[in-house]
Amino acid sequence: MFDLRYHVTSLAAVFIALLIGILVGVALASHGLGNTERKSLEDDVRRARNQNDTLRATVDSLQQQSRADSSFVDDTYNALMTDRLKDKRVAVLYVGSVGKAIQSDIATAIKDAGGGTASRMYAVQVPIDAAAIEKRLGNNASLAKYAGSDHLRQLGQQLGRAFVSGKLPIWSALHTVIVQEATPRFGASRRPVDAVIVVRTADPQTGDSAPFVKGLYEGIGKAGVPAVGVARSKDDFTAKTVFQGAQLSTVDDVDLDAGKLALAIVLSQPASRADYGVNASDLLPTVTPVLTPSG
Repeated sequence: MFDLRYHVTSLAAVFIALLIGILVGVALASHGLGNTERKSLEDDVRRARNQNDTLRATVDSLQQQSRADSSFVDDTYNALMTDRLKDKRVAVLYVGSVGKAIQSDIATAIKDAGGGTASRMYAVQVPIDAAAIEKRLGNNASLAKYAGSDHLRQLGQQLGRAFVSGKLPIWSALHTVIVQEATPRFGASRRPVDAVIVVRTADPQTGDSAPFVKGLYEGIGKAGVPAVGVARSKDDFTAKTVFQGAQLSTVDDVDLDAGKLALAIVLSQPASRADYGVNASDLLPTVTPVLTPSG
């Protein structure tokens, strides 16, 4: 389990090693160089070798640290997860179709942390049919202010807030146009949730869909509950910067125990934005104890 620092340092060490090879090759082929030029070349090789040694030492240190992090998670996972999400209502929003593998990872994380099934799970159809949305909203006097391409971002923000609060009239008006899957059945869960997980399985959106989706993330990110955009460790997490811009935290490795633990910790704490995972600067948040009622 290696983070971005390890990969960057490893690549740097490889490039330095290649540079040493080039410099040595030039030195061997340059018999006609004068003393000054040859000494300068030898100094360059020596400096490159020193840099390489330093980088190799850093790689070794990061490998040891990563093994220690992995061992810590393996040894303490159950204890740290127990009851962390007990009695918490968690909702899951997909932009695109439901990903079966990542949905299994999310369900496992919630269950391992003492939670139940997701309070609600919607999969939003993208790209959107802006004309159909405008027509549907235009026929509803209370929602007509969101109609039109100029209001798609505002519409997305309102849908994001409503997804968290459970106040679903706007979703009810549009669900046959924008919701491709809902669990439990659409409208069955109308209670506010304590935390939200967001997954983008669709490609990055353009045209009318782009401001709509951006607003959707922003509405969730500003709803006042912990909200986390997630991916699996081998995924190309292109949504990460979009999630960050909408003030969502991110976890890039929910298929791993460390990612499940990071997700549970973030969802259980007051809303604040941060990034965790094997490709982030931090593998885990600060691990806080789970407070249980005494007596």
